Formats: sequence, C-alpha cells, structure tokens
Amino acid sequence: MEKFPKILVVGGAGYIGSHMVKMLRAAGYVPVVVDDLSSGRREAVLGAELVVGDIGDANLLDEVLERVSPAAVMHFASFIQVGESVQEPAKYYRNNVIATQVLLDGMRAHGVRNFIFSSTAAIFGNPKYDPIDEAHPKEPINPYGRSKWMVEQILEDYDRAYGLKSICLRYFNAAGADADGELGECHEPETHLIPLILQAASGRRPHVTIYGEDYDTPDGTCIRDYIHIEDLCSAHLHALDHLLQGGDSARYNLGNGNGFSVREVIDAARRVAGRHIAVEKGDRRAGDPPRLAADARKARAELGWTPKYADLDTIVAHAWAWELRRFQ
Repeated sequence: MEKFPKILVVGGAGYIGSHMVKMLRAAGYVPVVVDDLSSGRREAVLGAELVVGDIGDANLLDEVLERVSPAAVMHFASFIQVGESVQEPAKYYRNNVIATQVLLDGMRAHGVRNFIFSSTAAIFGNPKYDPIDEAHPKEPINPYGRSKWMVEQILEDYDRAYGLKSICLRYFNAAGADADGELGECHEPETHLIPLILQAASGRRPHVTIYGEDYDTPDGTCIRDYIHIEDLCSAHLHALDHLLQGGDSARYNLGNGNGFSVREVIDAARRVAGRHIAVEKGDRRAGDPPRLAADARKARAELGWTPKYADLDTIVAHAWAWELRRFQ
C-alpha cells in the first residue's frame, strides 16, 4: 500500500464529508473529493482536490477512479431530507440508490475493494426498544430510510458476490462543528435542531419551535442522541483503518447512548451563548418518536472508538463558535 494512500470521498464538500476530509489529511491520507456542490461548498474542502460532478455519471467516475486509484471510497453523497423524500421519492431513489450502485460498479471495474457508507438510524423506523442496537428490526418508514437500507442490502450482496468490503455507520444526529472553527453546518434550508436554536440566539431567525411538549419523557419534549461531528468522523477513520488492514464488512450504530431532550438542548444553548432564545410551541410532527438513542457498544468494542466530545455544552459551544464566525 502507498505510504500516503488516496481516499475518494464522495460528497466531501458537505457538512460531514468536509470534516472527514480534514481528518483524513491530518491522519496522513490523501483525500480526493467528488461533489456536485448541490448542497456542499467548494471552500469547505480546505484545499483538497475537488472534482465537481455527479456520482451517477459513470464516465466521470471511470476517469477519476482510473487516475486516482484510491485505496477506499467513503460515501457522504446521499440526499438526507426525510420530508422531501416523501414528496419526491424518485429523486431519493435515483441519487441514494441508483447513483450509489453506479459508483460501486465503477469501484469493481477498477479493483477498489473498500467502501465506507454513511448510513442512518432511519433504517430502523419506529423504535421497538431503546437504545437501539444493531440487531433492532430494520423497518424504515420513509423513502429516505428505505433508500439507505437498500444500499446496505446491496453492499451485503456485493460482498458475497464480488468481495467488496464495506462498513456502514448508522447515526442519529450529527451535531457541532470543527473544534478549530474552520468548518460547521451550513445547510439550506436548515432543519437540524442545534443550528436552528443558535440561529435564534444570533438573531438570524426570530425563534425556535418546539414540536410537541406532551411526550412520555421527563420534560415532555423529544429526546435525541447527538454525536459531535468530529467523533462521527473519528469512527469513520477507525472503520477505514479496519478495512485497510484486511478486516471484514461490518455494520455499526454510532451515538452517545443517552440522548438529550429539545428543552435540554435549548437550555444548553442559553448557557453557552448567554443570550435570550425565543421559543414557540408547535404541534407534534407525524412520525416523531419520543426517544431515539443509539447503543454504540459494538463500535466501541470492535473499532476501538471512543467519543471525545460527548458533553452537550461542548457540542453546542463548537456550533456556536461556528455560527458567530461565519454569520456575525
């Protein structure tokens, strides 16, 4: 293997992908990014090579894979909006499933045998128990979750038939920002709770809405498992090392395991920002379970992964620093 192996990062200009690119470079890898910039930002790759294009373009992939000859491919190029997937399922199946298969077939043609897939807790559907471990039934309830589960099943078949090794990492709520302040969340439209709260703190939006206050939780609001973006990328790095050392395919859930309520996140943002945050009450959203948290013991035991930033105030503080740096 090369002294500094190249890693193809598809979707590497987006929120999670760009943090991964930075971590790969720090670890001695040479990331090459393919991104169509539909939601990613050119400047977020921080000087890594960027090829602007669609992973469903077989000719583009053929050229990139031939030239780069990566040791592995890391996939962060899925569409991720649950509501949009319900309204536009064709868009999600075309990009998340069909384009991913084009990528996998390109890898096969060029002898690339290692694949890291950014999956999701949405493959589990409504939780049967909590925290959710890897054995939990896979019953996705929307096209987004189904598209991710389809890819996981394709990967199992590709391993058996073609020897293509993969690790799927299922996580719940990626949050926070690069501790150095260089990168952070920048979605349009923004749908994630922590940046929405911090936008209310900074004045970029008038308030944050709590959707339902009568759930069966200690304070009545939904509980979710937030994982710091750098801890998330660290797990991907451990997974990459596992495959490059000849490890078998595997599936892991990632999270902190305990979860925080919507009110707890708002209170943390008030502590960190030291500002008033206006809150409005909204009705429950269809399909929102009271609690979602991951059982990540398998990833800890088999990959040797340990979250560094499990504290909620630290996650919020890094996100707040990014909000202030970029927008004020």
